[in-house]
Amino acid sequence: MSEKPSYLGLLNAIAVGESQAHCYLSAWIDKTKNPAVKATLSAVAAREGEHGMSFAKRINELGYSVRRNDAEDVGFQKRLAIAGSDRTDLEKMEKLGLGRLDTGDKPDIFDGMFNDHSIDIATGTLLGRYIAEERDTGRMLKHCYEQLKSRGETSRADDGDRLSALEAKLDAVCNAIGELQSTLTASTNGNRNGTVRAKAKTKASR
Repeated sequence: MSEKPSYLGLLNAIAVGESQAHCYLSAWIDKTKNPAVKATLSAVAAREGEHGMSFAKRINELGYSVRRNDAEDVGFQKRLAIAGSDRTDLEKMEKLGLGRLDTGDKPDIFDGMFNDHSIDIATGTLLGRYIAEERDTGRMLKHCYEQLKSRGETSRADDGDRLSALEAKLDAVCNAIGELQSTLTASTNGNRNGTVRAKAKTKASR
């Protein structure tokens, strides 16, 4: 091609994003103890890795090379840290937003990719397969996420919320006990004062 393709930026973003996804999903696979999660992530990671290489190859065929920027690297390092952490599988799903990728029949990020009518046949073929696989990946990850939720797995965030709620309840109970003690003390003092006044009156009447 004599001119720089208008869709080169799109191809570059896909190549970088998919390669990074393959990397952090692989780190997650090494950490998870759940066979079902491992199977799902292995299938998805294989797709992501292949997408990254295929789009890098297409960019090279067009006469260019993949470029990266610092912002992408920072975001990637954060995702990699989450994936390789000791968080639960459910918490990783939530932190990385993987349970929300499937939009069903609603619009998604892929809908506008073919608005550029200058996309060549080879690139269009690659994009079409990529979009179909990514939507299927979204469905797979959503199913995995729902299975984790239905089995009662909790995230640290959930546990933290429960602990905060428990602490709030304990504080309320302690406050109630304190108020009750103050009331009882005031009542006891009042009774004592009343008794003293009654005795004083009795003595005075004598």
